[in-house]
Amino acid sequence: MSEKAQYTEKSVDIVDVAELESEEVNPGDLTFEEDIAGGMGRHLGVFSCTIVGRIIGTGIFSTPSSILSSVGSVGASLMLWVLGFALAFCGLFVWLEYGTMFPRSGGEKVYLEAVYKKPKYLATIIFATNAILLGFTASGCIVFADNVLAAAGRATERWAVRGIALGVIFFATFLHGLAPRLGLLLMNALSVFKIAILVFIVVTGWVVLSGKTHIKNPHINFLNAFAGSSHSSNDYATATFKVIFSYSGWQNVNYVMNEVKNPIRTLKIAAPLGLSICASLYILANIAYFAAASKEEIRKSGVTVASLFFGKVFGAQAEKALSAIVALSALGNVVTVTYSAARVNQELAKEGVPLPFGNRIWASNWPTGKSPLPGLIIHLIPSVIVIIAPPPEVAYPFILDVEGYPSQIINLFIVFGLFWLRWRKPHVVRPFKVWLPFAFFFLAASAFLLVAPFLRPANKVGDTPPLPYYLYCLVGIAILSFGVLYWAVWRIVLPRVFGYDWAPTKQVLEDGTVVNVFSRKKVE
Repeated sequence: MSEKAQYTEKSVDIVDVAELESEEVNPGDLTFEEDIAGGMGRHLGVFSCTIVGRIIGTGIFSTPSSILSSVGSVGASLMLWVLGFALAFCGLFVWLEYGTMFPRSGGEKVYLEAVYKKPKYLATIIFATNAILLGFTASGCIVFADNVLAAAGRATERWAVRGIALGVIFFATFLHGLAPRLGLLLMNALSVFKIAILVFIVVTGWVVLSGKTHIKNPHINFLNAFAGSSHSSNDYATATFKVIFSYSGWQNVNYVMNEVKNPIRTLKIAAPLGLSICASLYILANIAYFAAASKEEIRKSGVTVASLFFGKVFGAQAEKALSAIVALSALGNVVTVTYSAARVNQELAKEGVPLPFGNRIWASNWPTGKSPLPGLIIHLIPSVIVIIAPPPEVAYPFILDVEGYPSQIINLFIVFGLFWLRWRKPHVVRPFKVWLPFAFFFLAASAFLLVAPFLRPANKVGDTPPLPYYLYCLVGIAILSFGVLYWAVWRIVLPRVFGYDWAPTKQVLEDGTVVNVFSRKKVE
């Protein structure tokens, strides 16, 4: 097929899928038209896709203290926030190239399938293992609970935190599953609210730095700012994972592309705009924190560093009010992450990933025909387990680390895949092309973040004692390895033992969703 074969702007502004299929880069077994069938259709515009609501969540209000504890100095901490922005921006450009080539929901699932086609379904199953087992939203729920209790003047008792956190994740799940348009409205409202709060913190920080408040020596942390900096690669790698967590969400639109109006145009506008807004607010908010409180106070603040800031500037009552505000921000993050994670889970089920009770139910938009409640439940289950199982004070930093490590492994393969597609399929239409030095920088950073956590940190225990500092790396690797084992049992061991092959067929569900279903075919 000639290179002129493209959809017009009227026909959703995407490259003709038949052309991609002729070049054998069409991801998965479903055609483009089959993949986008069902659900609410294209209803997300530039405002909803600016992704500020996903990026601004718990990280900027909660992780600065942990990052400072890891790297040891204000200067090093601020540099990591700048580095995190650079990494996120380079990664964003890589994902823009993929997202405009393959404008489907699923994000990394789609891109891995387009590149790593053999062994068949291996990339899908490995990604599914990571997305399902580590796709929880427990950290946001825990931060919400901590701040609600702080606002109420209650001690953060373990089961009180767990009970509130469970309430949040159940609320988000059933809101999106039963009232999807109301869920989207709440997402957008909380996004605006979070921007307003961060702008207020930034402006307050400027006032503090001007010396017109009761804060004494607001510049003290910026004098000799690098004093006490850690010299351990592990400390910087671990802290970088937390910064990356705070910026995570720049790829959020890629997960829900089936629901985006004019997906290529919207993606190219909304994603860079949202990330730029967030990065500016993040760096300025950190400066505000360091202007108002000492290094030691910030280290001891735990996941309530923003509350400490308001308490120092406005007093104890304002500190409680800010805790309530941070709780609402965390709620917004939970609601948004739950929305996108469910779409990824649905895409995995549509592709035929073997799940308990069959993948038809998990791929459906039951019961409303508009939103995937079964996919939301897949997201709910590991979130509940993570909230209940470990102690909250250990869970939060450990969760951030565990979520980050396997994601870097996947990122590494994504960037390698980009280079491979540029080399082997240079004629495929690319509405956006990343500048290759950006991709190399992102690749190098991902490689560093995979090696450095195994180097002993300066304090010899890391930031999640009594757990070993390298444990989160091993857990992340084990989860991806479980995906390989799961694939081998499904595709090789069971068919050989019982003498059958897997025969894929496409079925259309009542809500219009097309799903790939495997049935056993006896080998004669």
